[in-house]
Amino acid sequence: MADRMVCLDDFEEYAMQTLPRNARDYYRSGANDQQTLQDNRDAFKRYRLRPRMLRDVSRRDLHTTIQGQSIDFPVGIAPTAFHRMAHAEGEVATAKAASAMGTCLILATYATTSIEDVVKAAPDSLKWFQLFIFKDRDFTRRLVQRAENCNYKALVLTVDTPVLGKRVASVREKFVLPPHVRTPNFEVSIEEDVLTESVYDASLTWDAVRLLKSWTTLPVIVKGVLTGADAALAVSSGADGIMVSNHGARQLDYVAATIDALSEVVKAVNGRCEVYLDGGVRTGTDVLKALALGASAVFIGRPVIYGLAYKGQEGVQRVLEILKDELSLAMALSGCRSIGEIQKSLVIHESYYLSRL
Repeated sequence: MADRMVCLDDFEEYAMQTLPRNARDYYRSGANDQQTLQDNRDAFKRYRLRPRMLRDVSRRDLHTTIQGQSIDFPVGIAPTAFHRMAHAEGEVATAKAASAMGTCLILATYATTSIEDVVKAAPDSLKWFQLFIFKDRDFTRRLVQRAENCNYKALVLTVDTPVLGKRVASVREKFVLPPHVRTPNFEVSIEEDVLTESVYDASLTWDAVRLLKSWTTLPVIVKGVLTGADAALAVSSGADGIMVSNHGARQLDYVAATIDALSEVVKAVNGRCEVYLDGGVRTGTDVLKALALGASAVFIGRPVIYGLAYKGQEGVQRVLEILKDELSLAMALSGCRSIGEIQKSLVIHESYYLSRL
């Protein structure tokens, strides 16, 4: 089986055949008609590469930094919930894989392994922590303190969830957590509410970013931005980074694919903070296109889950290895020797060529 895992779609195919229906429908579902879910991937195909030749690409360096922290290549692990539905070791396996590959793990509040236990599993790796500003501000602040105490290097604030989107497959199948799966980052008093809207605060404004900044000295990354207007507001509210994200197409359907929204956000930020992207990344050329359009790094979610389902830590490492190898190959064929040499001129929308016909 290992020899057959040559691209990320192979892991998805395996997972769809082997995961229990409850888990499979939760992981793969998008909002409503799932138009954005499909478009997140299709949109990458609408961008064309413009390679340069005879550049001496015999040596290539994929190292870069995010928020001042070094990573071996610009692909991190996005925050996704309930890893133990895919594999018994859950986020422990994911964290070990990220550590082995020298990249960043963003641990979700809805993880099935605690903030503290993930650190025990991978003490030396780069970890960020994703959170919401819940109605219970004291609980939210305690999450921040736990992340700080465990040496997480940044906080990732999700801002696209005033209420939960409608994930049709999960609604139809009446998704519930399996009995063996728990969410230990929540306290006993509210754990029974983690799958409902009762914990979310629909009254939040951009003051939420300022509030979080007042609680911590860690960098704050605002996740869920899709427009230049919101990017500007995020920066003015104190954001240290922005994640262009549509929540894996699980919140509002018919929004822009993240790769289509990226340039607008980068332009609005104008170098005032780093910009990242998640959503739809499946190949090394996807990564290359996002970097060329201004992302400092990309993060992947579902492919990690599918890697877990395949073979735990080893499966996640293989997913990351494939993307790293594909990115290195794409850089060589495009004439880029380092991440810094990946420039906007490398990529153009397909409409450029269609307009010249």
